Amino acid sequence: MDDLTYTLRQLCQRNRDGSYNTQADRVRSLALAARQLREAGFRQMKASSLKGKHVQALLERWQGEGLSSGTIKNRLSHLRWWAEKIGKSGILPADNMQLGVAERRYVTNVSKARELGTGLEQITDVHVRMSLQLQAAFGLRREEAIKLQPSYADRSDHIALKGSWTKGGRERTVPITTTEQRDVLQAAHHLAGTGSLIPANKTYIQQRHVYDGQCKAAGLSHMHGLRHQYAQSRYETLTGWPAPAAGGPPVRTLSDTQRTQDTAARQIISRELGHERLQVTAVYLGR
Repeated sequence: MDDLTYTLRQLCQRNRDGSYNTQADRVRSLALAARQLREAGFRQMKASSLKGKHVQALLERWQGEGLSSGTIKNRLSHLRWWAEKIGKSGILPADNMQLGVAERRYVTNVSKARELGTGLEQITDVHVRMSLQLQAAFGLRREEAIKLQPSYADRSDHIALKGSWTKGGRERTVPITTTEQRDVLQAAHHLAGTGSLIPANKTYIQQRHVYDGQCKAAGLSHMHGLRHQYAQSRYETLTGWPAPAAGGPPVRTLSDTQRTQDTAARQIISRELGHERLQVTAVYLGR
């Protein structure tokens, strides 16, 4: 292992920001960057050596490989984290457009919503089945639904999610607005007790593997689509009409009053899903 890879790994171990998945992605991304910098001829580097020329070399390679703007932006976010931790935040501009990286396109009216249907009956692991039901009821990500501790999360009229469960370490709340949500949460209480949806004899990673294996065996794929279904159901509840991705009217055809309702609904749903940018809701709702 070269000095750069070693010192980057140490940097990651000292700074465990974000969820487990975020940390794992960061380690992989920075290890890749270290290898690519070595291949570009930068041989005598440590984590503290990062300079603008290194960022530029990586960016030119990624763009030359034809990577999507989304992939490049994710990798740049890891470089920004690296620069921040060594006190060199100014190396990268805050705006990716200044680096020649196009904005991601989120707009689509093709629905990716999924429902559990009869596939849930084929899930034999009770904890996995419960996690899937929580995903559907509250629009949770896989990791959130596996790590959720009902005894902590249940706040009567909403659930509270810890930063250690969520993407990017951002705490958030999701309202309890239906009897179905309350029923699912009560069942989760009964199963988990004071713990989480991870069995006492397993780690998170072990239970995630069980989740993935059970879903595959049951023919349940793209379970992130449960978040899409949640978002579209919430949109119809908040506005009174279906989302564009669910066959509702395109935003351009709405009246001024309806557009105000549309924007307000998207802001609420964005917060409930744990996204900071309003435009991301177009992935779930269409435009």
